[in-house]
Amino acid sequence: MTWLPEAFTHPERVDLSTGDHLRPIREADVDIDYPAVMGSRERLWAKYGEALGWPPATLSYEADRQDLARHEAEIAAGEAFTYAVLDERESELLGCVYIYPAQDWSPPGRDAVVSWWVVDQATGTELEQALDDFVPRWLTDTWRFKSVHYLA
Repeated sequence: MTWLPEAFTHPERVDLSTGDHLRPIREADVDIDYPAVMGSRERLWAKYGEALGWPPATLSYEADRQDLARHEAEIAAGEAFTYAVLDERESELLGCVYIYPAQDWSPPGRDAVVSWWVVDQATGTELEQALDDFVPRWLTDTWRFKSVHYLA
């Protein structure tokens, strides 16, 4: 399988059973992304720090804005997809879902590398469980991936 079928259109919004939803992240989300990332930085560093060096303790608002701009450009180019997990009014970022093409280091035969997280206050909640249940099914049913490498 190539990264994505030629006619594939990524979802612009996906509603979750919790009343929250996913939508592609935007540079303009920095005002809600920055506090979410920095408020959960230690746990995110434990998950992503060794491999990605993210998020550094010194992450600035401007660096986060640039990171979101890069994600938005990747989405527009169909290179990778970062979805914000948002409350109904989009006044709070509650986490993210990352969908990337298989990497050189991922196990052979995988279509994508996927990971997601929720903010510290949402760990162990209905939202975290909803994402854990939803994302694998969504990747199969909507994205049509046959084999995904999930980053823990």
